[in-house]
Amino acid sequence: MSGKANSDRKTERRQATIDEIVAAAWTLSREQGLGNFSMRDLGAEVGMRAQSLYGYFSSKYEIFDAMFCEGNRALIDDLRNARDHNGRDDDLLDQILTGGRRFFGFCTSDPVRYQLMFQRTIPGFEPSPGSYAAAREAYDVAVEPFRALGLTESEVDLFVAVLAGLVAQQISNEPGGDRWEQLLEPAFAMLLHEYAPEPATASTGASTITSTMRSTR
Repeated sequence: MSGKANSDRKTERRQATIDEIVAAAWTLSREQGLGNFSMRDLGAEVGMRAQSLYGYFSSKYEIFDAMFCEGNRALIDDLRNARDHNGRDDDLLDQILTGGRRFFGFCTSDPVRYQLMFQRTIPGFEPSPGSYAAAREAYDVAVEPFRALGLTESEVDLFVAVLAGLVAQQISNEPGGDRWEQLLEPAFAMLLHEYAPEPATASTGASTITSTMRSTR
């Protein structure tokens, strides 16, 4: 029994150190730019020699992979929490707008995390199968209301491209502002008018977006 307890404590301590290293990598990335820190910088941040870090991660790419997976898990939790808070039985149009705003805020609140998750900022970095699976799950959670509305995959792709473009414009051209965030609802309204002109239900959110549709005609 004591042997198992000791093993569990060692596992917990190792995981705590891994979490500390990943948290420090996020901190340095936000301070110095994604990928610009050295293993020596990272070791100093967590009070370790750079060489000791390799006992936990085989390379910087592996650290970025852990960060990539952590970011996608955070996005999954954020989207699901928003949906649970607002009610999964909400009108699909409500869910689409809520999810779009939530995703927009998630990206613009942390540009470094956005760069790692959605842009090929680090040359040669490819997520591991496990981390990529987390990214696929995040995507599926994000587009679930679009699919439930009956949109095709190419139509869903168009919504995703518009949302990604607005996020990129906001981060690039007005960080901290809301110029492109204000365009999210009318942009979605125009697309929904084109691809889902007759929503099945009429909650408050549906009425709001329907009014927006009329204003964009």
